[in-house]
Formats: sequence, C-alpha cells, structure tokens
Amino acid sequence: MLTKINETATFLAGKMQYLPKVGIILGTGLGELATQITERQEIPYQDIPNFPVSTVEGHSGKLIIGKLGTTQVLAMQGRFHYYEGYSMKEVTFPVRVMKALGVETLLVSNAAGGMNPDFEIGDLMIISDHINTFPEHPLRGKNEPSLGTRFPDMSQAYPASLRDMAKAIAAKHGIKVVEGVYVGTSGPTFETPAEYYYFRTIGGDAVGMSTVPEVIVAVHAGIRVFAMSIITDLGVAGKVVEVSHEEVQQIANQAQPKMTLIMKELIAKL
Repeated sequence: MLTKINETATFLAGKMQYLPKVGIILGTGLGELATQITERQEIPYQDIPNFPVSTVEGHSGKLIIGKLGTTQVLAMQGRFHYYEGYSMKEVTFPVRVMKALGVETLLVSNAAGGMNPDFEIGDLMIISDHINTFPEHPLRGKNEPSLGTRFPDMSQAYPASLRDMAKAIAAKHGIKVVEGVYVGTSGPTFETPAEYYYFRTIGGDAVGMSTVPEVIVAVHAGIRVFAMSIITDLGVAGKVVEVSHEEVQQIANQAQPKMTLIMKELIAKL
C-alpha cells in the first residue's frame, strides 16, 4: 500500500507546480464546479499508476489539477464505489494519495435519498454525521502507523467549524440547506420501504452508496472533511416513489448551481 501511494503521489507531484491543500471528490451535484477550475490539467484515471477506473454513468473518470480562485486543488471527477466490485482499499486509495500530496481539507458531494419527513426533493443536506452499514471497513487489516492511528476517533468526522461556514454562505445567498445524518450502504439497489424505515429509525436523515469510506480514511489520515448531499428522492412514509438513476441525475443537475456556489466560497475561506 505504501509503495503504491508513494508511486502515485510521485507521478502526480511531477505534474504540479504547487501541491494542493484542498481535495475535492466531485460526486453528484458538483460536476459544474470542475468547469471553474483554472490553470487546469486533466489526467484520465487510466493514465495514473495504481488508480482504479470509474464505471458508472455520470462519473467521467479523470483527475483535475488546478486552481479555484487562488486555492490549489486536486479534484476527482468521478469516484469509485464499493458496488462496482472494488475493495474498500481501492475505493479510498485516492484519499491516501491526496494526503501524501499535502491535502489538508477534503470536500465531498453525493446524491442521497431523504428519510427525514421535513426534507423535500432538491434540498441540499450538510452532513453532520454518518452511520456506516457497508459490509467491509476501509481500515480493516494491519494498520500502517505512518498513515494513521489504529483506532481513529470519529466523534468530529464532520467538523462543526466547516459546517457553520457553509451555513453562513448559504444564508448569505438565500440558499436553503438542511443538516443531517447520512447512512452509507453498499448498493447498488435503491432501498426498500422497510429499509428506509429501518435507516430512519436508527437515526438516519438520508441514505446513499458512497462518501462514508472516503470520510473514514480521510479522518484516519488527519484530513478535515466537509460533505454535502443532494436529496434526489424520498424514502419517507407515504412519499416513497419508484426512482431511477436517470431521475437522480436530473434532480442533481438542477441543484448543481447552488451546491457549486457554496463549495466555491467555502474553499475561498479555507
């Protein structure tokens, strides 16, 4: 693992004029942010040593190096999912590389099904905490002390300071945001009504198929995290409707400008 991380980081560092302080996983709802990165270089995942290749429609699969405003960033356009058949170590490998390159803060986005009865389709949810239901843990196995402690504390996985900054930005622009707990599941099926009920009962506000593994590894590595979901469908009692991947993408595209604005201004304050 260390050899692969160092090999990949060395390859990417050779293409950078400045090392990035901010990493971005451009999941659902953040594709538009990629177009605003200046002084950019784009590297397809297949050209990067040791990188997996994204197979999901809507995830283009390239690393973008450049600037957002005056901040040097490293952005993943397309993430890796456990349901694609990757191991958790493969899913989270890019986060390890980000840390090796000097990234201190990670911004993440996703699409999620809302379970809080106060949520509506199209809402932006700032993630305050998560519940991990994935069947494999990204830190399972022998711990490498140089990457992080054996038993990382997860009580502040999503620092209140970053969440408060994002809420202030949203309020300034009149953008509605909600806050809640994200439940991470393996997918790729959407949830049954009984599963939605279960996840709500155990404390979840929204559910999705990503983010949690990357956040766990980021915390293990000492990286601060800010994450946000677009509520693209509802799993609330009396509101559960059939949903497709295409419909999720359509809702996410409509919410993109608002999320992009919040993320861009948040990065400027880091």
